[in-house]
Amino acid sequence: MDTADQAETPQVTIRSLEPADAAEASALAGAPGTFAGTLQLPDMPIASRLEFLQKTEPHSCRLVAIAQERVVGSAGLYTAGPSLRRMHVRMLGIGVAAQWQGRGVGRMLISRLLDWADNWAGVLRTELTVHADNDRAIGLYRAMGFVEEGRHLGYALKDGRYVDALFMARLHPRPPRIGAAPG
Repeated sequence: MDTADQAETPQVTIRSLEPADAAEASALAGAPGTFAGTLQLPDMPIASRLEFLQKTEPHSCRLVAIAQERVVGSAGLYTAGPSLRRMHVRMLGIGVAAQWQGRGVGRMLISRLLDWADNWAGVLRTELTVHADNDRAIGLYRAMGFVEEGRHLGYALKDGRYVDALFMARLHPRPPRIGAAPG
């Protein structure tokens, strides 16, 4: 991004998703340009996601990106299930408003989540699933250290056709050890 672009881009703040953000985060998840890259559906009521978004989860990290006093992105790391044997794993979910895609919001959200995972939560493995036709997202995930581990054929119905999905994961680059100095 050149200096002129930076001057025109409003400040983006990354912070914890609070229960009061639930309606805006739900609207974002169902918005055109956002839902197609996820497993969300168009024309779903905002209320359909409110209970999930208002609930606090002690083993998850959920963030929002705020610009111009609006939620323009949301992302989270969620437990991979109830098994104690998978507590070292988190699943990544992310959505960025169409007009904010390609402006660094996704990178900011993922960076903050990975800092939480690596330095505070004891997460060894972060996983995600991405539609195989979402080149921009795949490029971002690769740049953030995720690698493709597999392909799910006919994974999801998207705009009247079945699309494949890539299963990607990132392992902690410097897993903590007892007595090891940070860095």
